[in-house]
Amino acid sequence: MLKLIIGNKRYSSWSMRPWVALTSTGVAFEEELIPLDQPGTAAELARRSPAGRVPVLVDGSLSIWDSLAICEYLHEKLPDAHLWPTDQAARAIARSVCAEMHSGFQALRNDLSCRIYPPSVPVPKAVPSEAAQKDIARITTLFAELRHKFGQSGPYLFGRFGIADAFYAPVAIGRFLTYDVPLAGAAKEYVAALAEHPAVRSWVDGAHRETLRAPLHE
Repeated sequence: MLKLIIGNKRYSSWSMRPWVALTSTGVAFEEELIPLDQPGTAAELARRSPAGRVPVLVDGSLSIWDSLAICEYLHEKLPDAHLWPTDQAARAIARSVCAEMHSGFQALRNDLSCRIYPPSVPVPKAVPSEAAQKDIARITTLFAELRHKFGQSGPYLFGRFGIADAFYAPVAIGRFLTYDVPLAGAAKEYVAALAEHPAVRSWVDGAHRETLRAPLHE
């Protein structure tokens, strides 16, 4: 059975992406959570992850680290799940937008740290900088453009739920919704649909149930 090693669901956007993608396939897998910011965290991560970070996917004797590499592996291992679009052009764009999220939007990451709090917990105030506002504008424009061009067959970025949606789930849920970022039109509709996807809801429910805190992420 596949095993996915992750960090706290409340904070770990990197872990959320492959977890949501894998959960969306319906394939059973084992989950192992390594709590972040604890005295033994670094040693445990070094033991389980070649990069000393989460997530890590374990398939038998094979360990795959990095969220994008994990999702690519899942696409190849589970072809019937169609985690990438079947159309070549759409697939190329989907890979491009995932790579953009994977390596970009640093100002938004810095200003609006990913947090998924239960409704009873007040969210710390955060004011996005001008650079972060540009990141927000780019992402919401991207949502609208992708929905317009590729979303005719369903409510997600490329119609059917896939890796691209899993990659933007942390920013949509753990940043836009957490910090009440103003959304409108197609971007607002997409984020609402994404929040209701069963795999995303399952991650959020898990984050709400967590009691262990990661001080550096608070």
